[in-house]
Amino acid sequence: MKNKNILVTGGTGFVGSHLVEALVKRGARVVVPYRSTDPASYFMTQGLDKKVVLAIGDVTDRRRIVDIVSKYEIETIYHLAAQPIVDTAYNNPVETIQTNVMGTVNILDAAYNSGTVRHIIVTSSDKAYGKSERTYTEDSPLSGDHPYEASKSAADIITQAYIKTYNAPATIVRFGNIYGPGDLNMSRIIPGIMQSVLTGEELDLRSDGTFVRDYVYVGDVISAYLYVLDHFDKTQGQAYNIASDDSLSVLELLKKTEKVLGVTIPYRIMNNQKNEIPIQHLDWGKFAKLGWKPGVSLKQGLTETYEWYARQGITI
Repeated sequence: MKNKNILVTGGTGFVGSHLVEALVKRGARVVVPYRSTDPASYFMTQGLDKKVVLAIGDVTDRRRIVDIVSKYEIETIYHLAAQPIVDTAYNNPVETIQTNVMGTVNILDAAYNSGTVRHIIVTSSDKAYGKSERTYTEDSPLSGDHPYEASKSAADIITQAYIKTYNAPATIVRFGNIYGPGDLNMSRIIPGIMQSVLTGEELDLRSDGTFVRDYVYVGDVISAYLYVLDHFDKTQGQAYNIASDDSLSVLELLKKTEKVLGVTIPYRIMNNQKNEIPIQHLDWGKFAKLGWKPGVSLKQGLTETYEWYARQGITI
C-alpha cells in the first residue's frame, strides 16, 4: 500500500479513523472526504487530520465524489460513509436512504468511470439480512424491512449489481456490532455502558435485555479490512461476514463487563426499542477459510475500550 492513493469515505468516523490510522502506518496516501470534524473524535485526537488529504465533500454529492476520485487518481476505495444509527433512520428515512443507498451508488459509479480505481471495499452490515433467521451466512437473503435495514440491504444489492453488470472490482464486508476506542455515539450499548461506569449513572436499556448480537473489536475489523485488500485476487467479487465468537445478549454483555472491570453497573429496562432485530449472529466461516480470524478477546477489548474512555474523560 506504500504511496498508493486510497480514498476512505467515512474516514473521520469511529471505524474509519482506525482504518485511516492503519493505512497511514502502511505508507498509503490517504484521502478523506468530510463535512465536518469533531475535536473529541479519535480522528482528531490522534492527529490524523495532519497525516491525510482532507477533501470537503459528501458521498451524496455525485459530482464532488467524481471530482475527488479523478483529482487524486484514486486506486483503492474503502467505502464506510453511512448514516449508521437505527433510531435516526426511523425518524429521518429520506436522509438515511440518500446517504446509505445513493452514496454507495455515487461511489460505485465514480469508480466505474475513473479509469484508475482497482479495488473497492464496500461496508455492509449484519442488519442487511433483516429478521428472517437467527444465524446468517453470505447466502442468506438480504431482507431488511425498516428504513435502516432496508438501506443496508439495498446498498449491498446495488454493489452486487455493479459487480455482475459492470465487473466492478468490489468486495462487500458485512460486520456485526463493532466496539472499541473512539466511538462517541453514547446511544450504542458499549459506549453507554462505559459512560455509566465512569459516571455511576443508571444505564437505560432500550430492549428487554435479551437481544443478542455479535461483538467484534474495532482492531479486528481493521485487520479484516486490510486482509481483504491484501488478498484481493481471492476476495474480489465476493461478500464476507466478519464477526467474532462473542455472541451475547445485552444482559450477558453487562455481566461480562462487570466481571472484567470489577464494577456494578446500575441499569433499568426501558423496552422501548423500535424495529430492533431480536437475535442476529453472523457465520464468518467463509472468511475464516481465507486465513483470517479475530485476535482480540472480549475481555481484552472491553478493557482497552474502557481505558480509552477513561483517558478521554468521556462522560457525556
